[in-house]
Amino acid sequence: MTSYNPESQTLSSHAPDSPRSSQSPPPSGVQGDLELELLGLANALYNLGTTVINDSTKDRDRPGGAKLVGLGANEVVNHLMSIDNKAQDIRTMIPFQVLSDIDNARNPMQLTKERLERAATENQFMNGKIAAIDSYRKLLNEALTLNFPETAEYLHPHQDDIKMEL
Repeated sequence: MTSYNPESQTLSSHAPDSPRSSQSPPPSGVQGDLELELLGLANALYNLGTTVINDSTKDRDRPGGAKLVGLGANEVVNHLMSIDNKAQDIRTMIPFQVLSDIDNARNPMQLTKERLERAATENQFMNGKIAAIDSYRKLLNEALTLNFPETAEYLHPHQDDIKMEL
């Protein structure tokens, strides 16, 4: 479990696939402020969850005090409001599929891995098609040259002509 300490602005632990250690400072500027606010939101949500679980029936009728759940909910709302305000200054676009995967409890890195593997597979498939077409073209040109010798100069251009066309 990770916990956020707002005074030191660090996490006490980090995920093993995290791109940076928990002790490294956040990036500077608006993106760093947003990251710290997101960490604060995560901590507020965790605290709200534990408050809800610990809230027993005997505390419901506590005299003169505001409910701890209400205070926790207000803290979460304040973090969300701050994040929304900071997000106005950031122009980074996040693909909808990544957000959807996060909502469905899937790791966005898995999406990236799957897309890279798919691109590599499609690339190999296309390279195979290109090689097959190139092989067919060579065989066709040889057959045409055998049957129509006058087309040889058009079917087998000189290397200098090929370089000029590129």
